[in-house]
Parts: sequence; C-alpha cells; structure tokens
Amino acid sequence: MPTRPAPDPTPPGDADLQAAVRAWSDGLARERRMAGNTVEAYERDLRQFLLHLEGRRGAPRIPDLIALKPRDVRAFMAARRAEGIGGRSLMRALAGIRSFARCLEREGHGTVAALGAVRSPKVERRLPRPLGVAAARAMTRTELRAGEDREPWILARDAAVLALLYGAGLRISEALGITRRDAPLPGTDSVRVTGKGGKVRMVPVLPVVAEAVAAYLDACPYGLDPDDPLFVGARGGPLSPRIIQYAVASLRGALGLPDSATPHALRHSFATHLLARQGELRAIQELLGHASLSTTQLYTKLDAARLMSAFDAAHPRAAQRP
Repeated sequence: MPTRPAPDPTPPGDADLQAAVRAWSDGLARERRMAGNTVEAYERDLRQFLLHLEGRRGAPRIPDLIALKPRDVRAFMAARRAEGIGGRSLMRALAGIRSFARCLEREGHGTVAALGAVRSPKVERRLPRPLGVAAARAMTRTELRAGEDREPWILARDAAVLALLYGAGLRISEALGITRRDAPLPGTDSVRVTGKGGKVRMVPVLPVVAEAVAAYLDACPYGLDPDDPLFVGARGGPLSPRIIQYAVASLRGALGLPDSATPHALRHSFATHLLARQGELRAIQELLGHASLSTTQLYTKLDAARLMSAFDAAHPRAAQRP
C-alpha cells in the first residue's frame, strides 16, 4: 500500500507573509520560551487558518489579514467545528492566530481588528485527576520496582524525580530542568525551579525529597558539573520526560491504577492533598507557579466534587435529595 506524502509544512501566502510567520515562530520559542509542543501546535493552527483563507480567496497576504472581517474568522471556526474539532482545540487555535496578529501589529503592519470581535469558544475546564495518598507515596519509592531488570541508580533517579513531582508539586519539565548546582540536598529547605515563560520561583523541599535526591546522586555513575542537568539518562545525557512516563506506566500497572495516573497527576495530587489538609489557596498558587488564581481554584471544585460524591455514597438520605 503506497504511503501518503507528508503535508507541506510551509504556510500558504506570499514571501512577506511567510517571512512574518517564521519570525513569529522563532519569537515564540526564543523570547517567550514556549514549550516546543505549544509552538508546534500554534504553527499548525495558524497554517490551517491560512489554508482556509487560501481556499476562499487565494494565497493570503499580510494586507488581506489586516482587512479580515469577523465573519471570516467565524467561518474558519465553523469549518473546524464541522470537522469535529472540539472547543478546547478551537480556543487554542484562536489564541495562536491572535498571537500572530499581535506580532504583525508590533512590526507595524496594522491591527487585525476582526480577531478582537470574535469571542473564544466556551470550554468547561476539566477537573484534575489526582491519586490517593497511598498510591502517590508508593510511586515515589523504589521498593515497588525492585524486581525490574534495571540498574539501582536508575531506580533511585526515577524515584527522586517522582518525589519532586509529588513532594514539591513540580511539572516534569521543571524537575528535569534543575541543574546539579541547584540540587535540593539534605540541609536545604528549597529548590530553585524555572517554570512556564521562564519564570523562576523557589519551592520548599521536604527532607524526604532531599534524601531521595541525595540517594540518587550517591548512586549515579556520572560526574556532574554544576551547570549539568541534575537528572541524566542511562548514557549520561539529559533525561527525557518520556523515560519518566515509562516508569510511571510500570508503576501504574503494579498498583492497578487507571491511565490517568501520569507524572502530572502527582503534581495534581500535591495540590489536592495540601488543600484537603487546609492549605491556603494563595500559597498553593505560589507553590505551583500558577499565573492566575483561577487555575488553582480548580482544586477547590475538585474537593467539593469529592465531598459530594462521598455524601451521595454514604448518607442514608442522599437518594432523597432533589
């Protein structure tokens, strides 16, 4: 069976528009320090928008974008809806197109006023899916994987990474971005991490987490310079997030947990368990590095949902509620 050719990644449009797209894409990665996956998604969304315009009006030019009407943007959104694209993806697509429009405005090309007249689709934010306390703790220990054919230092490394995700609420990119110089070791009470947008914050570190990191470093066969990544792969290079995802998948199977038990679920568990023990919402926001309190407030909805679920399951008169 013949293979289908890969789609052409070059955005449609004249030379000026293509140059503007390249400059915008480079700016997302270098200046705004967006994650590679986010940059790729924004590029793909903008290309789909330009392809849509090309199909209706021919190869687009920058003046054509400036002259767009709200109905043109709505037509694109409707076309994507008809293809089965959900509200969350449409919201991201509109964000990417608006980002490019702001770049055009900064470069003096003019304002794409049509984008300001189109509202983003409403999307119900999904509640986080944390683990139970016992499962989260089990994932951060090496005992469960003792029977695997893996070198002890690798098991210690994975346990240290997972301890940071659950014990400090880090994103996996933040944990793997820590340098040897900033390693949280016994005697230190915080760790310096770089979050989204290059924002740096200090996060408290529990003694048990510092001990897990120390155990990994004691077992690690590689000499690490101060500016080297703290966590390294089997050959001494930077550790890939996929390796930690594989480790969690192994633990998930051993513990009988659902597919939602991912490395990021440990971060959700950190926040949920703090909130359940009367953690203050603003403090949790700072610990997680959330730019907006509304993001952190998702955990209050989760707590309320779990409380109501327990009520429905246990209260003898729950079935009589209207």
